[in-house]
Amino acid sequence: MGHTATAQAGSGGLTATEHRLANGLRVVLSEDHLTPVAAVCLWYDVGSRHEVKGRTGLAHLFEHLMFQGSAQVKGNGHFELVQGAGGSLNGTTSFERTNYFETMPAHQLELALWLEADRMGSLLSALDEESMENQRDVVKNERRQRYDNVPYGTAFERLTALSYPEGHPYHHTPIGSMADLDAATLEDARAFFRTYYAPNNAVISVVGDIDPQQTLAWIEKYFGSIPSHDGKQPPRDGTLPDIIGEELREEIREEVPARALMAAYRLPHDGTREADAADLALTVLGGGESSRLHNRLVRRDRTAVAAGFGLLRLSGAPSLGWLDVKTSAGVEVPDIERAVDEELARFAAEGPTPEEMERAQAQLEREWLDRLGTVAGRADELCRYAVLFGDPQLALTAVQRVLDITAEEVQAAAEARLRPDNRAVLVYEPTHAADAADDTTTAAGETATREGADK
Repeated sequence: MGHTATAQAGSGGLTATEHRLANGLRVVLSEDHLTPVAAVCLWYDVGSRHEVKGRTGLAHLFEHLMFQGSAQVKGNGHFELVQGAGGSLNGTTSFERTNYFETMPAHQLELALWLEADRMGSLLSALDEESMENQRDVVKNERRQRYDNVPYGTAFERLTALSYPEGHPYHHTPIGSMADLDAATLEDARAFFRTYYAPNNAVISVVGDIDPQQTLAWIEKYFGSIPSHDGKQPPRDGTLPDIIGEELREEIREEVPARALMAAYRLPHDGTREADAADLALTVLGGGESSRLHNRLVRRDRTAVAAGFGLLRLSGAPSLGWLDVKTSAGVEVPDIERAVDEELARFAAEGPTPEEMERAQAQLEREWLDRLGTVAGRADELCRYAVLFGDPQLALTAVQRVLDITAEEVQAAAEARLRPDNRAVLVYEPTHAADAADDTTTAAGETATREGADK
């Protein structure tokens, strides 16, 4: 099937056509002849929300295994071929998807398509114990370097575990636990691939200096013979009440540079008008140096060295508003928390000023245009809207939806959601600041740390 490439109102003249192969692979193409490059983006509808207890981290581990060779491309050949042709590539894993992407000189587009098809269709023939052990160690080292051995590194994991209850599909993060990574077997990985790495569970987008007919012919040639697979189970329901109903709190004593207040607020699902309103509220409150929290805490009171507030958009569960404040030397966290709550209460009562609305909408508009303005960014957004919301065309009108939000909607989002009974809170206390504490206090801090790490 296909859609004509007619620019929609609010799309800024950007167009995309949609097609579907007989095996279920969805294809989205968008011409852009500004520069002689082409971006290929492939999204698989699988992320950490699809994992089960005892096997967390498989989605992320498999992202790494996809770069370990396939039937026609051995070892590190995927990287070598793409980079040797002048391109760039990578892959990422989130709660809700796994994606792989290349940006190539336009005349090398066929190579990128062949490589992606080869590993979608034949990775199992190259997957063995050696590659499994190699990438298991890589992922465990990544966890150490990005989570376990850096200041505040486990904050994301801890706040996620607090925000989503035990057993919820978003309770654990994509990195997985060390124990589960150790427990994963080669057969686990093979079963995972058979279930999720099928064409009917994927969307491929190609954006840039392309001939759509030739591109679609290549996709049909290389992907068309890969069989579909019907064994996938839908992700577990991520529905939760709009409000947590109480404040959840954990104190961490670790060797960190400064005291910190971090919090996650339960916010509307991505893809809704309410989520866009919440995004604008967080931008006014904590999006950059012109925001209310930065002006209050960093510039005026000088009680913090950094203060930010941003939105983690999620479609299968409530999104999260992430607050992150690092205190100035000698400042106690309760002082910061009182100031934050004052600003949130004032904003909920009064809403944004016209100047703040204009600035926040311009900021989000610029961020969206930055993504849509590059072939790689547009390819990723087209896949995102196809996988998560069923319609890639929504990516081309996202900017206009943000600009249509009113100040009243922004105020309503803040009043309904940015409340003390709708947040999970982490308080970081440096261990060096507690050296003079008695043994009882120290032991309590250590216990809190262990309990947080077990979540």
